[in-house]
Amino acid sequence: MNNYKLLTPGPLTTTNTVKEQMLFDRCTWDQDYKNITQQIRSRLLDLARATNDEYTTVLMQGSGTFAVESVLTTAISADDKLLIITNGAYGERIVQMAQYIGLHYRVYSALYNEFPQEAELRGILKEDPAITHIAMVHCETTTGILNPLEMISQLAKAYDKTLIIDAMSSFGGIEIDVPGLEIDYLISSANKCIQGVPGFGFVIAKLDKLLTCKGNARSLSLDLYDQWKAMDADGKWRYTSPTHVVAAFSKAIEELIEEGGIPARAARYQNNNRILRERLARIGIEAYITNDKQSPIITTFLFPNETFSFEDFYEYVKEKGYVLYPGKLTEHDTFRIGNIGEIYEEDIQNLCNIIEAYMGGMTQ
Repeated sequence: MNNYKLLTPGPLTTTNTVKEQMLFDRCTWDQDYKNITQQIRSRLLDLARATNDEYTTVLMQGSGTFAVESVLTTAISADDKLLIITNGAYGERIVQMAQYIGLHYRVYSALYNEFPQEAELRGILKEDPAITHIAMVHCETTTGILNPLEMISQLAKAYDKTLIIDAMSSFGGIEIDVPGLEIDYLISSANKCIQGVPGFGFVIAKLDKLLTCKGNARSLSLDLYDQWKAMDADGKWRYTSPTHVVAAFSKAIEELIEEGGIPARAARYQNNNRILRERLARIGIEAYITNDKQSPIITTFLFPNETFSFEDFYEYVKEKGYVLYPGKLTEHDTFRIGNIGEIYEEDIQNLCNIIEAYMGGMTQ
């Protein structure tokens, strides 16, 4: 199997040293393994700028979607009402979860290339006092838009709402001051900006909120409160944990710290994104999201012309060692290129050379 570099929003390209951690088998009951779990929980709090007297970290088996659903089913009771802010497919997935769980909820939708509007949200919160919780995706990898976290945080504070942030594709790659923003639940995943491999998600939860959630969950395996109680005791997961993935993630956190922490990683991702957008714009491949709304995580590009075939383009680029991502929009023909993972300026420059050669071949 060829060792392609993944230019995707995760799973992504990992280091050999992260992969090597998965060569060893570990016992879930062993104290050394439980210590790894506890160290991960502590280090995630550090990355969030949070302390363990105010926040805790809960690891949850499964993909990031499992972790999001664990928060929704645990943190929102039958008497609560959730305002879901959407401008992409992952916000819409939260709506699906709310439907499956049977939550009381209301949806505010913005266009996929636009921010939610503060005045409109204020109007909803004034008009509907039954709303108790607000949920939003920070970086919508549907398009690459980076939603206005500070504005949503200020609204949640002003109207005394519990704030749930899906930071799946941003945490670890963009600085987020969780206590400063008074985020009550922040959710992310092992295989995103911390550059681990898929297998579990995690929730950074405000303790005073989590403590009120006993008995809320409509799911046994996704009960975030019970998972926390068990894990907080000695690092033991309630049910079989992804031991290989956990060990790899511990190494990935070490490598994030060695790189210079989130500021250094954010600078690398931002540089990757800037070069990519600038160079592709020169050859007529334009980004869907404007500069002021663009995240450094992933970029959606419009097809350059009517004869452009993504399938042909994808295979051409893949033959040269890079794997891209199809678009997720229905009203526009697009493709996506990720900037995260073990990807550096040299990779982006090489990719742009490959794309320039492809486009040159199309015009001959």
